[in-house]
Amino acid sequence: MNDKLTRWNRVKEVCLSCSACPLASRRTNVVFGEGVLEAPVMFVGEGPGEQEDLQGRPFVGPAGQLLDRMLAAIDLSREKNAIICNIVKCRPPGNRVPTPEEGEKCLPFLRAQVDIVRPRIIVCLGATAVRHIIGPEARITRTRGQWAERKGFWITSTYHPAALLRDTSRKAEAWSDMQSIRAKLVELGLATPASSSR
Repeated sequence: MNDKLTRWNRVKEVCLSCSACPLASRRTNVVFGEGVLEAPVMFVGEGPGEQEDLQGRPFVGPAGQLLDRMLAAIDLSREKNAIICNIVKCRPPGNRVPTPEEGEKCLPFLRAQVDIVRPRIIVCLGATAVRHIIGPEARITRTRGQWAERKGFWITSTYHPAALLRDTSRKAEAWSDMQSIRAKLVELGLATPASSSR
């Protein structure tokens, strides 16, 4: 664990001084990631919003509150068994979608985070994460709820919590995706079936 923490802090320190793209000049805080370094599952979102930029923590605004409830529904939390990161670590102006170039500049940090944590499952939250992790032609509507194994990681996707706040008609699909994540945790021996009833 200490080795992981040392490596995590080393990468975070580099990220805190990053100026590889124009987002760095507008940030209040770098939002590196939050959770348990031994987590079996990593959730990857798009990028920080206003509240995240102010607090330096991922998913703390309304979308973050929804994500925390979604995680709790399948016995996960950033405090005990999950980790949350983003494609970009600095807030895009006006909460716009990060450009492909901005995402590419930040990807080495995400790759380092994945390499340090070594989660068994990676969950892409929304279209931006899907494009950067699964592939540029991938679409959330085709990848959500589906599983692919790559380099020892099980990868899936679901809607970004902010999208669910805008379009509540997708909540049933998102709930199905969360149940699929829970089932994969059970299948991999990372959770017990008894605690999955909610």
